[in-house]
Amino acid sequence: MGLSGPGRRRAFFLAGTALAVRFLFPVPAAPDVRVPADPAANGENHLAAFSSPVRIWGKGVEAVIEEAYRQNFKTYIIGGRVMNLRMPFAENRERIELSDSGWEIRGSGKADPASLWAEIGGLLDTEDFARYAAILGDGREKVVIMDIPTQTWSVSPDLFDIARMKAGAYRGLPHRPYILVSGKGIEENDVYNYLYCVGRLGTDCSGFVWNVLSHIAAAGGTDLGRVLRRAVGAPRNSSLSYYAGTRFFNSRIREILPVEDEVRNIRPADILLFRAEDGEAVHSAIVQSVDFTSGVIRYLQSTDEAPLDARGVHESFIHFDPARPKVRLSDPSIIWTQKRYPPFPGELAPPFADDGERYRAYPESGGGRVVRLRVIEEVIGKITR
Repeated sequence: MGLSGPGRRRAFFLAGTALAVRFLFPVPAAPDVRVPADPAANGENHLAAFSSPVRIWGKGVEAVIEEAYRQNFKTYIIGGRVMNLRMPFAENRERIELSDSGWEIRGSGKADPASLWAEIGGLLDTEDFARYAAILGDGREKVVIMDIPTQTWSVSPDLFDIARMKAGAYRGLPHRPYILVSGKGIEENDVYNYLYCVGRLGTDCSGFVWNVLSHIAAAGGTDLGRVLRRAVGAPRNSSLSYYAGTRFFNSRIREILPVEDEVRNIRPADILLFRAEDGEAVHSAIVQSVDFTSGVIRYLQSTDEAPLDARGVHESFIHFDPARPKVRLSDPSIIWTQKRYPPFPGELAPPFADDGERYRAYPESGGGRVVRLRVIEEVIGKITR
């Protein structure tokens, strides 16, 4: 299938998220914005049709995956600025190595987007967030210090702290990130930092993949949790998302189909698995589309080891030569464009520069792997028909 360019896709995507605008004014002098009581009066019904994934991706599973992806974004107006917020990455037991006590992520990183956005909306309506936004817009450069265990933040206007940050002498800790801010107003990255550090919420990699797979299954009339409960080993009446982690996707049970990772075999809804040094699969992502004409695979993931404006749920791309469909994803000729950076500037860089390096890592343990769920393969057949 042919795909539209990334710029056009993004324009449609932003139009779609604009349907869920919330108005927050945590700093003074925000413009007076009025919203018509009747959504149709603002042309929103037309906008919804215009931005539908079907217009770009057709009526197949690619559009269903795009629907699930868009659930992780919501547009707000904060401090007079339009912000397209993305769901943060958040994982239990992350960043606790130097902390005196551990903590739990809300929903353990496995909650569905709707429930997380409800919590986010509550956080953005608090007086604490209003003070945070006001401090970031007071015109003075400063260092914001986040304390994840206590879900609090503080500010240092000390010139030496500011100079150290500018010189690259980072003084933060995993559970207490330091962030240099300009004082020129709150930005999307600042909201992300607040939601992750103070809100302690978001979705981890396998939680995101599970939510997408569940959305696909539902589109085909299947309850993924009910079908896979026994295979996952989850107790009755529990949420299966808490048990279907990356290790489940890497298991050898009959519900998981291994895929030889030649480009010609990759399909939408396939799961990409990345290993750790011990050979365990520690990160997962999901394929959204494969364009055999232009040589592009689009995959979606949730991780904070990414450029600042892409932390959390985001799209990534693999480029291949259409004339070589038998090439493996681990082949050096395959270009993985997703770069990897520390979650907060000044922290240690990740061990791999991009997703390609990470996928090819640890070949003695098998390197990266591609799998698909048997039930999802069946559901996709229904959606296609």
